[in-house]
Amino acid sequence: MRFITLLFALLLMNRAGFAQALTKADYLADLQYLKDTLPKRHINLFAKISKQAFDQKIDDLKANLQQPDPESFTTSLYALMVAIGDEHTHIEPVFTKVLPLKFSTFAEGIFVTATDQANSSILLYQLKGINGHPTDDIIKRCRTIVQNTNPSLFEVGLTSCLNNPAVLKGLGIINTIQEAKFELAAPNGKVIEQIVTSADAKSSAELALNGPETGMLSLKKNGNYWYAYDAAKHTLYVNYNRCAEQEGKPFEAFNKELFEVISKEKPARIVLDLRYNGGGNSAILQPFIDSVSASYLNRKDKFYVLIGKQTFSSALMNAVKLKRTTQATLIGQPTSGSVNHYGEVRGFRLPHTKMIIGYSTRYWETWPGYDGPLKPDVNVTYSISNFRKGIDEALLKVNGA
Repeated sequence: MRFITLLFALLLMNRAGFAQALTKADYLADLQYLKDTLPKRHINLFAKISKQAFDQKIDDLKANLQQPDPESFTTSLYALMVAIGDEHTHIEPVFTKVLPLKFSTFAEGIFVTATDQANSSILLYQLKGINGHPTDDIIKRCRTIVQNTNPSLFEVGLTSCLNNPAVLKGLGIINTIQEAKFELAAPNGKVIEQIVTSADAKSSAELALNGPETGMLSLKKNGNYWYAYDAAKHTLYVNYNRCAEQEGKPFEAFNKELFEVISKEKPARIVLDLRYNGGGNSAILQPFIDSVSASYLNRKDKFYVLIGKQTFSSALMNAVKLKRTTQATLIGQPTSGSVNHYGEVRGFRLPHTKMIIGYSTRYWETWPGYDGPLKPDVNVTYSISNFRKGIDEALLKVNGA
């Protein structure tokens, strides 16, 4: 299942940027093209918004287009996508700058969980404001451009906004995409100001961001899928963070190796971690589903699936299938994706801004009658204090079961 969403589109960048100067007529033409084209391409654009309301919102955007700039135009289209209400229908702007920070939400608030070398001193500091705007105001503004009926989807989109200078400028939080002034609280409570300079990058993956050395198992990056066996706890941990084949190691070969380990070690339990998987091809995991379903581990006290705010699209479909067809116990937080949803994304490009509009071409009913995100059987609250210590509350639930 192909997917591209707001929460990932906010991080996309390209060196071409908005280099070409656009006129008001260009923006107006793109809005008209969007108005004419999206209803024809989307499988059911008016599932949550009426045609009259959609047309009116486009007309309002045209009327309010006084002195257009790329940032305000982009955020206005994000707001339109929120009104449409389809978590897969989205815009893909072309960005040239990124603030070299990563933010994550915890029970205590929003914290910096990765930085570049220049800003390493603020690692694990709590966000208190940006450019004089307190956190509550920033969250309120982001609600206008990020889907917010699902708290998990909103939190992921929110943290993606915080390191995107174009989005922050479009929301009126900062005045330039070149830098941003962050107000942050140190672990001892002292509030400091940090001016963070934007970086040039084609993709967020090119940024050399580093997080704390906590030793947390789930944060190790060993490819699209990998496993680790804890002999002391008799727990086999499987990290599946992308629904895609890994170069040099097809998933079927990985699965064969995994179940050879199971045959040899006879673990007391197995954990499949889907918390950081945003999707891809839902069929990739099928060999694992078949194997675990037929094994002695297919019991509530032996098979655990970790889900969370970043579990989306095909990963969500995998989690739903495991919930419905196996004895797995789901641990974590509600998913960002809805169980039944529009998806199978295709796209078209606006003629002047060159912005891609992604739209849904299929409705996925993976669990008839189920409403909203997939919810865990066992809820987990994540705290910054445990994160600092490298304690994974979800794995504590598994090993304490």
